[in-house]
Amino acid sequence: MASTDRLRQITDVVREAGRIGVAELAEITGASEMTIRRDLEVLADQGVLERYRGGARSLLLRGDEPPFVMRAQEGLDAKRRIAAEVAGLIADGESVVLDSGTTCLEVARALEHRRLTVMPLSLHAVNALSGAPQLTLLVPGGRPRPGELALTGPLTAASLAALRFDTAVIGCCGLQATNGLTAYDLEDAAVKRAAIASARRVIAVAEAVKLSRTALAFVAHASDLHAVVTDEAAPSDETDALATAGVAVRKV
Repeated sequence: MASTDRLRQITDVVREAGRIGVAELAEITGASEMTIRRDLEVLADQGVLERYRGGARSLLLRGDEPPFVMRAQEGLDAKRRIAAEVAGLIADGESVVLDSGTTCLEVARALEHRRLTVMPLSLHAVNALSGAPQLTLLVPGGRPRPGELALTGPLTAASLAALRFDTAVIGCCGLQATNGLTAYDLEDAAVKRAAIASARRVIAVAEAVKLSRTALAFVAHASDLHAVVTDEAAPSDETDALATAGVAVRKV
């Protein structure tokens, strides 16, 4: 098992159990106890869990999102395929508001050499685009969330309200035809809603696993989206339901 997959599995197991021992984690993952101890140190440094002698206890609630640094390496090939597809849907000269999150960061990288106007809603993406030769970079105000570096708050909302974009590229924590697009964080959800309101066209990006989840904070109905770009593992029942709701679904 790759280390990133094992770290995610340990995170999920510890969060579900509340607290668990090293020996039990080794049995579940098939890794050695020495490897598990190293993994727990990594996760403790990321604020995911707290170590105690012989095991660990979770610091994440069941509805919490895992840290950015962990999510950034998960499903990277799928995120890059999604990003390339989104880049192909955006024409040179467009103005784009780009949401925060790990998939949207890959979209930023895919747009780096394009002739566009882009306002990223995360400092990770601002940094990725800061040296783009042809791109006009707009930086909104706001307060960066620790770790995520997603911009939130009234300054971010004011920046979005002052502009009208051709396209909004929106990430999500959950997306289903019945429950719509959802997020874990209430402030993040408010920024996503403001970005959607400021754009003529809305493209949602979501890895397959997101299409089987509903997070806490409602952002938008499925019918508010013009397109969804996901990966080929997305469940057909959900993609069909989104298509029935009038959303153009692209699986890559």
